[in-house]
Amino acid sequence: MNTTLLDLTIIASGIMGCFISISLVTISFYKSRANNYLSLSIFLIAILTFLSWNDPEYGILELLSNFAFEFLVAVTLFTYFLIQIRHEYLKKGWYKWLYFPFFCSLIIEISTVFLQEGFNIYNSDIDSLVFDIKDQGSLIYNIFLILWGRNLIKKSNSITEEKRGWLLRLNLFLICIIICWLLSNIEFYMYDSAYTMNFLWILLSFLLWWILYYGIFKLQIIVQKEEIHRYLISGKVDNTPIKKRINETTVSKIMNQLYTLMEEEELYKNPLLSRLDLATRLETSEGYLSQIINQEINRSVVQFVNEYRIEAAKNLLHNPVFNKYSIEAIGLEAGFKSKSAFYKTFNISLGMSPGAFRKLQKTS
Repeated sequence: MNTTLLDLTIIASGIMGCFISISLVTISFYKSRANNYLSLSIFLIAILTFLSWNDPEYGILELLSNFAFEFLVAVTLFTYFLIQIRHEYLKKGWYKWLYFPFFCSLIIEISTVFLQEGFNIYNSDIDSLVFDIKDQGSLIYNIFLILWGRNLIKKSNSITEEKRGWLLRLNLFLICIIICWLLSNIEFYMYDSAYTMNFLWILLSFLLWWILYYGIFKLQIIVQKEEIHRYLISGKVDNTPIKKRINETTVSKIMNQLYTLMEEEELYKNPLLSRLDLATRLETSEGYLSQIINQEINRSVVQFVNEYRIEAAKNLLHNPVFNKYSIEAIGLEAGFKSKSAFYKTFNISLGMSPGAFRKLQKTS
């Protein structure tokens, strides 16, 4: 029963991995240079998982299982990291040499097959030695590139904290897989068993599902949010500041300063903006700020800030230029820190969901 469940898990994950890799290069929503390399990495991981689990003993699958695709996965993942952090290494001439270990292993394997099949020359000791060199060499190579990539991600100043967090989590996941890979090798050579290898297959399968949600869907939302922001500041669309200021003769100095901060600096777009942050900028106390806002406009601090966010979201949802972007990305750009917070606040304010509001604007 356990074996059957493991088999089903690996088969489902392999199918999902192939589906993800194809989607990344065919659906315009996901197309990007970075995702091309992520797609190839996912496809290779799915193939490696399937071949290791199936352990074919003849035919084309046996030949493929002998190719050290692990060398190639290391490079494609490392390239994915470099593209995401926009590192200059991509332009270096030596960068292409990172593929050299894979092509060397490929030549060695083809030569071995040619000697065995063409000249009927077979030496079990040499065959075992070649396997050990490829296996241990690919393990060391993966450790080197994954740790190198992690160091570059940490030092990068060209990415947002959200993207850095995703890249570091993916990198850590890969380190865990490498540790499991190392333990499975130790177990195999010392005890001639494969319990850790079964766990490695499960871990690789889980990685594919995890990448689908966090690395593709969630990260794509962040990428869209960044694109929307760049579009707004480029001047290609009308980005008139939201004006909610009332008659200046009827409001206090603090309220005028607060309106200025919100409208000129767009502080509401910071999802972590707090009452303390506003009070500090206005050089007053949190309690007094809350009191003034309540007296002047009968709102709490949170309601006051969210009104700006709702107006910003409405402007984006109303503009057909941003129809191709997801509602969640628009909510993030408006300053909401989560999809649930955006939907809840929007519903309370307008009595409808952001999706319904967008559809209404399209038909009006």
